[in-house]
Amino acid sequence: MTTDPILSIRGLRKSFGAAEIIRGIDLELRAGERHALIGPNGAGKSTLFHLISGNLLPSAGEIVLDGEHIEGWTPERVNRRGLARSFQITNIFPKLSVFENVRIAVMQRHRLEYNFWRRIERMGSIREATERLLERVRLQHQASTLAGEMTYSAQRSLELAMTLASDPQVVLLDEPMAGMSSEETHYTAELIREVTAGRTLLLVEHDMDVVFSLGERVSVLVYGQVIATGTPDEIRRHQGVREAYLGEEHEA
Repeated sequence: MTTDPILSIRGLRKSFGAAEIIRGIDLELRAGERHALIGPNGAGKSTLFHLISGNLLPSAGEIVLDGEHIEGWTPERVNRRGLARSFQITNIFPKLSVFENVRIAVMQRHRLEYNFWRRIERMGSIREATERLLERVRLQHQASTLAGEMTYSAQRSLELAMTLASDPQVVLLDEPMAGMSSEETHYTAELIREVTAGRTLLLVEHDMDVVFSLGERVSVLVYGQVIATGTPDEIRRHQGVREAYLGEEHEA
């Protein structure tokens, strides 16, 4: 892992009318690191993800991906530039098979979603790429299963495969362990560690065990501002973080 930032956020702001949700965020992600973002509900974590991935336009500030300004870009253009994200709510096609879900994501990477002139079954490279992704997330044995009939944790693994289909440099995962049992959480955390190796990961998660085991650095977002960034041990010892967030979590 290098120390060069692959994603730089400078002076980022987002207002909805008179309400300022993101209030001047500065944040850098180093190439190849796993970076966790924590904060209480309403801190602006999902809004920040929307801004980075192009789902929302910033009111002010800069977002620089691998040396190129991407603020104001469409989500599709951001994705093609090398950044992919998942959402809090599972984003799959429940009436299609696991294989078909991943194949659609692979086809989008190759810009083949509107190709009517060639049978999909004959596109060997698409099929092979789909099979490799299913193996990576350990779903190869459920390839023919309808996505809507899978367990919740398996659906999140499927969504992870679809997120990785564009072969992104930077991966944003928004609460991937939400709603899972402790066993499912452990399995998914290890899977994320495995499949994001060599990529830059920005993870939003409320499970502190996951945050401190996966995150090489942790940033704390409170009321639309980053109040601290550091290693898990530094964040644990940070008095301001304990008062603003961790202390409340521990008491709960």
